[in-house]
Amino acid sequence: MRRFQERVLGLNKTGMSSSTSDIWLLGVCYKILPEDSSSNIVAAFEEDFSSRILLTYRKGFAPIGDSKHTSDVNWGCMLRSSQMLVAQALVVHRLGRSWRKTSAKPLDKEYIEILHLFGDSEASAFSIHNLLQAGNGYDLAAGSWVGPYAMCRTWESLVRCKRETEVEGQSFPMAIYVVSGDEDGERGGAPVVCIEDAFIHCHEFLDGQADWTPILLLVPLVLGLDKVNPRYIPLLSATFTFPQSLGILGGRPGASTYIVGVQDEEAFFLDPHDVQPVVDISHDNLEADTSSYHCNIVRHISFDSIDPSLAIGFYCRDKDDFDDFCERASKLADHSNGAPLFTVTQSRNTSRPAARHDIQDDSFDEVAGSNAEGSTQEDDWQLL
Repeated sequence: MRRFQERVLGLNKTGMSSSTSDIWLLGVCYKILPEDSSSNIVAAFEEDFSSRILLTYRKGFAPIGDSKHTSDVNWGCMLRSSQMLVAQALVVHRLGRSWRKTSAKPLDKEYIEILHLFGDSEASAFSIHNLLQAGNGYDLAAGSWVGPYAMCRTWESLVRCKRETEVEGQSFPMAIYVVSGDEDGERGGAPVVCIEDAFIHCHEFLDGQADWTPILLLVPLVLGLDKVNPRYIPLLSATFTFPQSLGILGGRPGASTYIVGVQDEEAFFLDPHDVQPVVDISHDNLEADTSSYHCNIVRHISFDSIDPSLAIGFYCRDKDDFDDFCERASKLADHSNGAPLFTVTQSRNTSRPAARHDIQDDSFDEVAGSNAEGSTQEDDWQLL
């Protein structure tokens, strides 16, 4: 198995480095003490990391649609990475960011229900089977690799479909907003978070009965040609300081992973390329063995090694949380030296950025500040 992973991802590193820089894991900061790198802080980080839900290649499930595929080995990593990001959104929504896994039985019912949603059969709402069916319009097919933009749009389609069918207990509890450029589609340019669009998504999600609901934002990006332009790396790192952070779908070319944290220019990730037998966890089995849904091995890869085609996720619980996200995103754009990851605007009818009030949390100033000098102004936006 190790040789298989190395063939796909290269010789990525495991364990903790000797760096004493802060670690950011999905909006939570772990300050490493110089005098004791093996302190309780490191243990707390490792507990947090291993509590994130891991979704990997599986073998032995029912054939997908009309195909003969009973495994997603060698082609399903982007789907699995996206499942992990969405699973994290559901964990934060239902259990809170401070939730940690436990071996004590019975297990938390909300946790088991989340795992059931990502089972490997059509009966599970967000299974690989249902993702492929929802992604037909974006050329998703069993046995074929898919990029981040199509993956984000597929989640949008799947969530819409599940809301329309209203499968009890399997509806998605938040609106979903795929952030695109001024022109929607693969040639949309730099993404723009439009506050009015977010409001419309929330309003439609609630059938006009209220103005706001929890919302999942997916931001597909292409930040270079063969590799990420170095000027974007500090900006990508800074997104992990946002309390709304859900991480990044990204990895080496053709080998997607779920990036959940950062230290210096190293990215911590969960790897979907392990091959495991299919597991069927029913929504009410509180005694289930869930060990295959978590990983205790901390893997990291240099940001300058990842594919420039990626997608960032954010979860905003309410309107205040969304406003806070917009303030942070606008401040990050101010630090981008004219080349932001994405921008924020009030309306599609104006290119003027939304007004931003200064926020007291300067946590990403140091992370993003190193990007300002020596970067060029030439844009690197490519096809998504």
